Amino acid sequence: MDLTQASKQLEQVRNHSLEYTHKGSVASYIPELAKVEPYQLGVAVCLPDGTILSAGDADVPFSMQSISKIFSLIVALCQNGKDYVFRHVGKEPTGDPFNSIIKLETTESHKPLNPMINAGAIAVAGMIRGANVDERLDAVLALMRKMTGNPLLSINHAVYCSEKKTADRNRALAWFLKDSGILETDVEETLDLYFRHCSIEVTAKDVATLGMVLAADGTLVNTGERVIPEEVARICKTFMVTCGMYNASGEFAIDVGIPAKSGVAGGIMATVPHRMGIGVFGPSLDEKGNSVAGVKLLELLSKEWKLGIF
Repeated sequence: MDLTQASKQLEQVRNHSLEYTHKGSVASYIPELAKVEPYQLGVAVCLPDGTILSAGDADVPFSMQSISKIFSLIVALCQNGKDYVFRHVGKEPTGDPFNSIIKLETTESHKPLNPMINAGAIAVAGMIRGANVDERLDAVLALMRKMTGNPLLSINHAVYCSEKKTADRNRALAWFLKDSGILETDVEETLDLYFRHCSIEVTAKDVATLGMVLAADGTLVNTGERVIPEEVARICKTFMVTCGMYNASGEFAIDVGIPAKSGVAGGIMATVPHRMGIGVFGPSLDEKGNSVAGVKLLELLSKEWKLGIF
């Protein structure tokens, strides 16, 4: 890849996508996220040698929200094994919104359909081991700090408090899981862990690096050190394809064609196997909770660089 040419193309794609920031709105149901300037758009690309290309607001910090579900899942799988994890959460996509409760009640097992919806991620948070919430969160943070090489990654306390204060729907999901025997740990502690890992603050450059580690099947850029078992990385990338963009995952797979995970703060982590990780930040969301401009940017970039895996 010609880096000079690639940088110009990245800038052009970002600028062409900028108008789409006016076509959505920020996630106002979390008061702290409602304060974010909606017309920002940044993108970063991390290559296998650790080189990072970026354009726009790639250094602006934002909370991971649902992107963090990938990393809590990695920790849960590494600590417990896939057989245990998938006894408590399914592997199937859903056509319902990410915070829907309907399938929990109507399916016979009451098991969340997958770990990328809120109910599934809460169930996964309940599987992470530790003496207390701080220790359990540290397991997730330690993994992400290792993957990014950024020892300063931590939670945004204002977002965490805002999320915790307004999370009535997530509490309902958690108590239903507890009543059904899916969630075996304390409800409030598990929710606290969930709110905290959703509030981990990153930039598009951090997210691109995380995506590159997954693209490299769980090995670090530059050193090649394995930090995630290859099988676990494969599972996560598969979930990103089938469930990573909420109930727009099928559409995204057709239009963009690369594994990706979004969050309602406007972030998207994408991974192109063995080629690159991509981080996008655009806080203006569509009705399904995905960054409007971020999705358009990835669509244009995928076509420009022929990134689709299908």
